[in-house]
Amino acid sequence: MQISSRYTWTGLTAITLIIFAALIFLLIKSYSYETSTYFESRDFVRQLKQLDANWAVKILRAKIGINSSLQLGVPAESGNRWDQLDKLNNSGPLATLWNDRRQGYLDAVHNKTLLVDQFKEHNTALRTALDALPEVEDSIQDLLKQITDKQQLEYLSNSWNILNLTLTTLEYALYASSDNAQAIDNQLSVISQYMSQLAPERRAPFDAYVTHVNTIVREQPIVNDLLDRINVIPVAQQLDSINELLNETQRRTEAQDRQYHIYLAICASLMAILLVYLAGRLIRSYTVINNINEELQTANERLEQRVEERTRELIEAERELVDAARMAGMAEIATNVLHNVGNVLNSVNVSADVIAHRLSTSKTLGLGKAVNMMNAHAEDLGQFITHDEKGKLLPLYFNQLVDSIAVEQSGIVDELSQLTKSIDHIKDIVSTQQAYAGAARVVEPLNVINLFEDALRMNSGALSRHHVTVVKDYHEVPTIIGDKHRLLLILINLISNAKYAMSKVTEQQREMTLSVCVINRKTLRFSVKDQGEGILAENLSRIFNHGFTTRKEGHGFGLHSCALAAVEMNGHLNVYSDGPELGAVFTLEIPLELAESPVSEPPVTADGTL
Repeated sequence: MQISSRYTWTGLTAITLIIFAALIFLLIKSYSYETSTYFESRDFVRQLKQLDANWAVKILRAKIGINSSLQLGVPAESGNRWDQLDKLNNSGPLATLWNDRRQGYLDAVHNKTLLVDQFKEHNTALRTALDALPEVEDSIQDLLKQITDKQQLEYLSNSWNILNLTLTTLEYALYASSDNAQAIDNQLSVISQYMSQLAPERRAPFDAYVTHVNTIVREQPIVNDLLDRINVIPVAQQLDSINELLNETQRRTEAQDRQYHIYLAICASLMAILLVYLAGRLIRSYTVINNINEELQTANERLEQRVEERTRELIEAERELVDAARMAGMAEIATNVLHNVGNVLNSVNVSADVIAHRLSTSKTLGLGKAVNMMNAHAEDLGQFITHDEKGKLLPLYFNQLVDSIAVEQSGIVDELSQLTKSIDHIKDIVSTQQAYAGAARVVEPLNVINLFEDALRMNSGALSRHHVTVVKDYHEVPTIIGDKHRLLLILINLISNAKYAMSKVTEQQREMTLSVCVINRKTLRFSVKDQGEGILAENLSRIFNHGFTTRKEGHGFGLHSCALAAVEMNGHLNVYSDGPELGAVFTLEIPLELAESPVSEPPVTADGTL
């Protein structure tokens, strides 16, 4: 039955994902069409047509002598606009037609550009001759006036011939006909006969004049022909064909977009049907949720009983600790015991508070409201869950409640496990301190990285409250033989002291670095580095003395007991600080004693915020 149910949910999940993917795909495709893109493309084509018209105006202005640039300008971002047109038209059945029309436009522009360059060359020569002709004619008239060895009638005749030729030439420039060309040729013959009678030094103006007339007769027909050829190049027609193709592309895109909307509506209907089916399945799961809730209530009651039992054990352990200290008669041992137990009690209190807080804020408190809501609609429960706004939220709430209950139960179990560890550690502290008088030493195989993590967890609550960031620099260390509880007491005290040292730091991040490594294959080194208030140079030599402390609420027992425990393990505890406000580093070094079957742990280097 469970296998069949699992396959059913797997199939439903697969179908849901497929429909959802189809919805996303169709949604993207349906919104891929943007009308503004076609508007921008048409505006670009309109700009090209306007530029072509301006180009023609510039050519006509150049023909009548008004200086103007004859280069075809391009609109701003023309490259992006052509890419946009390519994207719109360069796919589908119209791609070949688009390429042909675009190439036709480019060829027309290219051909027109070549003709414009030729026109510019010939028109420049023509305009130069036309501009210079009146000036040369004036100079010849002045020269004729200076000739005094001829009769007045001959002067008037030659002057009239020159003026008449000038007017005929200008008329030819306006209307290049064969009659005007023949008239110019006849008049040039008369002037040539007169020029043959002139002295060589007076002939230069006449030669220049004849040259300009011949240039106008030669260049004017060429310029007129180039203008006619330029006007027949179909640049505007090619742009109109591109615009028609763009309209057809938009029409087809709109049709495809409507088709995608139809598919989208079908997939949305399928999704709605699937959701209704899933809602029915969730309603049938109501009984299962009630059973889970009952089991959770039972588990919570058992957890409360276990907390009470552990609390009684803690009270008994404290009583045994006080009795042992009183019977031993050693004030220093008693204070050390109380200090070490106090450090661990912080972790116990944190775990107990966490458990109590999670029980008081359990998600199950809202279950009664949900059940009452369903009982109030027992007769129309299906209608209520499928149509009522509050009822639709019940299946989702029950699913979330199951997950939340599982998370709460896992968290409470973890906290109870941590609480048990702390209580066991307190017991071991008591046993260890009771055995001090006999110099007993209990050793066992240890994973030092796990030991460091245990010490860190016992201070986790305080570190979290003080917003301390923990940086772990763990190197590869084999399994060793050592006194677990003495090491744990030292590490707990060092972490706690580092936390207090940074309690007044406000201008920078509170960061603590924990490190463990092997030195020269003979020594195991633990270090705890903080960025706290630092230590004065004169206090470095007194910091491990019994009763010495710089805190108002301190007693000076912790570091002293840690130093003694280090000596009892044949090691030593050191401290280094650059001065006030520069932090401190506490280093514990003990002889490295390997276990018979060393187990290498992988190095761990990570940053964590507790």
